[in-house]
Amino acid sequence: YFCELRPGIMGWVLLNTSFAIRQHTVFGSVSNSMWLAIVPQIAYCVDTLVFERNVLTTMDIVTDGFGWMLSFGDLTWVPVMYSLQARFLAFHPIHHSSPMAALIAVMAVASFLVFRLSNSEKNAFRTDPNDPKVRHLKYITTESGSKLLVSGWWGMARHINYTGDWFFGLAQCLAAGFETPMTYFFAVYFLVLLLHRNYRDECKCRDKYKKDWIRYCEQVPYLFIPYVI
Repeated sequence: YFCELRPGIMGWVLLNTSFAIRQHTVFGSVSNSMWLAIVPQIAYCVDTLVFERNVLTTMDIVTDGFGWMLSFGDLTWVPVMYSLQARFLAFHPIHHSSPMAALIAVMAVASFLVFRLSNSEKNAFRTDPNDPKVRHLKYITTESGSKLLVSGWWGMARHINYTGDWFFGLAQCLAAGFETPMTYFFAVYFLVLLLHRNYRDECKCRDKYKKDWIRYCEQVPYLFIPYVI
């Protein structure tokens, strides 16, 4: 539980801050591209630590367990690979126009809200379905006794949180411009990770809920983006 968030998340913040300081030391200022890359990431890290207890209901804890994948990922992969945009900008500052900067900022805020609000709704419902914040939500009860949401954020798509998470990361990649594909590694890697996680989750739920899962998918037919996919 400790390794799931704290070492990697704090290391990520430390590296981002160090890269911003390096850019300022060498070039005399911090570019708007650097702010667009690191402010959302630091906000994401702070949010993760504030809502740390919510991780107990995630797939990492409930399904995967603590092994090589999570230990290496949490302690090494997250801080090193997730800070690639800031590392690039520390050596190659980019200055976006005001319209472009505003577009990236709006994209980051909107996608983060989708990610946070959907996850908070899920966690609140799992913790107490009678909570006033979520008791109005519609759901189906499976033969195993589990409740599957079919309204609210989770009525829009079965993995709406993945959608917000990915577009949030893409906004940070856009902040680093288009000078090198290296800064888009995160977007590509994260897309593969989320698609693979979606596949594992779909298989697990299909085996667990059987015909109830078919009924659920009929009511929530979209995976990531309503009316698209």
